[in-house]
Amino acid sequence: MIPYGRQEITQDDIDAVVAVLKSDFLTQGPQVPRFEQAVAAHVGAKHALAVNSATSALHIACLSLGLGEGDWLWTSPITFVASANCGLYCRAQVDFVDIDPRTYNLCPKALAAKLEKAGKEGRLPKVVIAVHLCGQPCDMQAINALSQRYGFRLIEDASHAIGGKYQGEYVGNGRYSDITVFSFHPVKIITTAEGGMAVTNSDELAHKMALLRSHGITRDPAEMTHEADGPWYYQQIELGFNYRMTELQAVLGISQLERLDNYVAERHRLAKRYDDVLADLPIVTPWQHPDTYSGRHLYVIRLKLENKDISRRHIFEWLREQGIGVNLHYIPVHAQPYYQRLGFQHGEFPEAERYYAEAISLPLYPAMSKIEQDLVVYTLQKALGL
Repeated sequence: MIPYGRQEITQDDIDAVVAVLKSDFLTQGPQVPRFEQAVAAHVGAKHALAVNSATSALHIACLSLGLGEGDWLWTSPITFVASANCGLYCRAQVDFVDIDPRTYNLCPKALAAKLEKAGKEGRLPKVVIAVHLCGQPCDMQAINALSQRYGFRLIEDASHAIGGKYQGEYVGNGRYSDITVFSFHPVKIITTAEGGMAVTNSDELAHKMALLRSHGITRDPAEMTHEADGPWYYQQIELGFNYRMTELQAVLGISQLERLDNYVAERHRLAKRYDDVLADLPIVTPWQHPDTYSGRHLYVIRLKLENKDISRRHIFEWLREQGIGVNLHYIPVHAQPYYQRLGFQHGEFPEAERYYAEAISLPLYPAMSKIEQDLVVYTLQKALGL
């Protein structure tokens, strides 16, 4: 099976992890801050907070921005459910903004129209999460301008996009948002096995997130309600969580980060080759906005089968049977049974639903060989009856 994504673990990665296994610290040691500092320096942010998953990062990001009961969080319907669930974790209400038909990201025009209507109804969002689907950044300048006008806070869900750039600068630099979240799941661009990170330029938000990821506990005397009982003393001053990253994960991330730019460049090379060899097939290949340099986490095509007596499901299943590990990113969140029970209905976000009806993610990962890519293309051609 040729998978849709695959991590690369080198001998350097293994040696780094083994060294930590032989050290005095498996958690709460020096590697986590090293990884945080390395990521912050790479993307050009002031602070980075490593956690055990991007879902955890989204949760503490929302909490640090004060999202709570009675508030609204808006995001894209074409994303993994975590981008919306984080709002529900905070007891806020969640709504969606339809996607741009070319980038498949949250559409600034749709956002502007929805904000105008919500402003009249008194239900403006407190937080908007812009999801950089497939690694291509959203139109952050336009979305940020709307945040200034309507007063919402802005999180970039860049789970797909570390190493990507917007307007020539790395995603995560915070020019247009309050917090950016990265994922280091094994199929992502670099991996820590599981893990995530929140980056920000705000001292206040960084401090809040640091408290929240570790039970809300502080050892800082300046934050305590009274003088410490002794050198052992700590206080819980917030209701936090155990969202910490381990030393093993962090050192793997440090090692992987050294290859980040090369990984993204290789993904671009493979995507360009897909663009060229698929150009004459009845599909739409991924369009790239000129302001962006995608992390190229995913290569999503849209099947155009109007004149063919064949379904997307048949093509998907046939490709899987032939050993091509295609996938689908994503089922619209508002179509999930849980969200349907919250009142969402089919037809509310038509661009997202059109995308879902046509999309397939083809295999793409840096170590993919020319032979593997040719086999993917050949098998797809056969599936289309060509």
